[in-house]
Amino acid sequence: MSDTAPVDPPATVKCLVWDLDNTLWRGTLLEDEDVVLPDAVREVIVGLDARGILQSVCSRNSHDHAWARLRALGVADYFVVPEIGWGRKSDAVRRITEQLDFAPATIAFIDDQPAERAEVAHHLPEVRCYPAEDAVKLLGLPEFSPRSVTVDSRQRRTMYQAGFRRTDEQARHTGSHEDFLRSLEMVMSIGRATDDELTRVEELTLRTSQMNATGVHYPDEALRALLAHPGHEVLVTTLEDRFGPHGAVGVVLLEKHARAWHLRLLATSCRVVAFGVGTILLNWLADQAARAGVHLLADFRVTGRNRMMEIAYRFAGLDDRPCDCRGGVSGGSGGSGGSGEDVQLLHLVAGRRDAPTTVRLIAPDLTDPAPAGAGLPDRARRPGPVG
Repeated sequence: MSDTAPVDPPATVKCLVWDLDNTLWRGTLLEDEDVVLPDAVREVIVGLDARGILQSVCSRNSHDHAWARLRALGVADYFVVPEIGWGRKSDAVRRITEQLDFAPATIAFIDDQPAERAEVAHHLPEVRCYPAEDAVKLLGLPEFSPRSVTVDSRQRRTMYQAGFRRTDEQARHTGSHEDFLRSLEMVMSIGRATDDELTRVEELTLRTSQMNATGVHYPDEALRALLAHPGHEVLVTTLEDRFGPHGAVGVVLLEKHARAWHLRLLATSCRVVAFGVGTILLNWLADQAARAGVHLLADFRVTGRNRMMEIAYRFAGLDDRPCDCRGGVSGGSGGSGGSGEDVQLLHLVAGRRDAPTTVRLIAPDLTDPAPAGAGLPDRARRPGPVG
């Protein structure tokens, strides 16, 4: 038995901030208009983007001049919230961190000048700093290698860029919030989870806390067991609008009984709270249950962070009143990270609900049962214990 404690892997970098002169490209732009982007660096830019790691720029240059050169080199679109100017680089990196709403420990900075790296490290000690010669090694480093790359990871930059455009539009909008939501031309799609989406579903149950009804994490194996088990639905919700995709924003785990449907988990991304995704999902589920002639039961566990979800459940009409439909249905979770002992089983006599007015909803008919394992390839469709 070793007396050395295992070393935890480094936290994954969420954004790499590039210096330009003699780091991203060869040469100094003010001295040479024809600075060159090495093929090996281009491969790193493209590779990090494919892994869902955002990239930005922090450079002492004229913004218009440097940005024009990035466009000419065909890589400008890979960079979000660039900071190109003449101030301290630590201030620029801090602004990038704040605009992305990332923790400094998830930011990396690469620069050819030791003094610049030292200045950033002094003012932002949690930011990881790398010399320019390490650029071609980044794809092989563990901190730049996420454990998994989800469907959403591959379009993360696109989603952030769409988000910035959306925020700018909202700041200029002079009408009501509901009018603004309608102007977005949102399309919300609910579907049975596919094999490719399971990792993102697992991630949503793990990372979502404020809008998670139980705070329970469902690992991949538990989700696969549910998918393969008759009477269970694993549903994933995606959202897009005229600015671009939001990606996967919600997950529903539903167990069907003869007299009631049991909502074991509802979790939505905090990014879409203002768009009413949780309320739309609850109303749709209530409408589906009414059409099926069953009541709706829902697990809820107070976590200290999910007060907004509790309000959404209560506002939808879920309460703790007794009902015979509760027989044979017990609150609790087949996930991990919490027992069923402190889970409330809320109740709703489902009635028909109006369609949402701010989004176009595309959703399956849950009264038409899907075959077990409908979202999985044949090799994964095998029975097993739930949870």
